[in-house]
Amino acid sequence: MEAVLKKRFGKLGREEKGFTLIELLAVIVIIGIIAVIAIPLIGNILSKSKESADVATARQIYDAARLYVTSELNGDFVGTSTDKKLDVSVKKLMDEKYLSKDLFMPSSKVAITDGTVSFSDGDLSTVTLKGGSSEAALATYTAKEVLSSTKSKQ
Repeated sequence: MEAVLKKRFGKLGREEKGFTLIELLAVIVIIGIIAVIAIPLIGNILSKSKESADVATARQIYDAARLYVTSELNGDFVGTSTDKKLDVSVKKLMDEKYLSKDLFMPSSKVAITDGTVSFSDGDLSTVTLKGGSSEAALATYTAKEVLSSTKSKQ
């Protein structure tokens, strides 16, 4: 009898290797909680970086329009119209080599083929970008968005 007890208790005293089912379930639950928190945060970071890249493209187009007006129109941002508005075509900027013709929206990879940079009373008012197969407006950015490099979708 004593030999049988020693044999059974001897097994209990040894170090057993591996994890219990409870330990494995606890780890899986913790990983699941971390994933539920992290995945939306990563998605938000990606979408914000795409929006920032689109605004940066609009800023480049605005800078090209400023160079065009300064060089070709002798710095007359008001224009000759009675409403003191000046619209510079993105296509014209491309044709005059102020912009590359292979310009794309970073977020959607749609080619920018036209649009306008609008000045009112000598100040930037909007940047509208057009492209794609239907030449529809891809995005419109206000002066505040372009100059401060932030974008809220309209």
